[in-house]
Amino acid sequence: MTISIDPAIFALPFTQARTANRFTSEPVSDEALRALYDAAKFGPTSMNCQPMRLVFVRSQMAKDKLCAALAPGNVEKTQAAPVTVIVAADKQFHTQMATQFPAVPNAAGMFTSNPALAAETALRNSSLQGAYLMMAARLAGFDVGPMSGFDRARIDEAFFAGTQYSANFLFNLGVGDPAGFRPRGPRLSFDEIARIE
Repeated sequence: MTISIDPAIFALPFTQARTANRFTSEPVSDEALRALYDAAKFGPTSMNCQPMRLVFVRSQMAKDKLCAALAPGNVEKTQAAPVTVIVAADKQFHTQMATQFPAVPNAAGMFTSNPALAAETALRNSSLQGAYLMMAARLAGFDVGPMSGFDRARIDEAFFAGTQYSANFLFNLGVGDPAGFRPRGPRLSFDEIARIE
């Protein structure tokens, strides 16, 4: 099968989108956050496991708590962003599989008996779900700025104490200020990163 896709389809989520390091003051409403999740939740995960858990950090008190766990280079832009999303993984996601993956009634057992597999599956699939959420945001006209520079243990203590959730990655969310865009970095070509066997 060959494909013929209008390049404009890829423009908003990929080719024209930029990583935002600065945002306008335009707020992101609760309704927008719910709509973004309601779209992104349909992205595929293995065995429909859905381990992603989210905290939308918006209040100044929550921002201060979050920024205490960030690398210095991430603090200023996070304080200024309308929302920062903590994408976390639920290491006990398999407890919901009886309802979320009824096609295999005993699916949870493979994770209950193998905590390492459960942790790996939670990390991998929450990463996928977080990426779907960022693409949903871009398609809705928002900008995102993903971040890795943080102390996971401090975020887990501050936001997920008493749970089996653990922070995976963060991203700032809002309407980007183009003045804060850096020059677009180069991308590796298909031939540099792939082979067809």
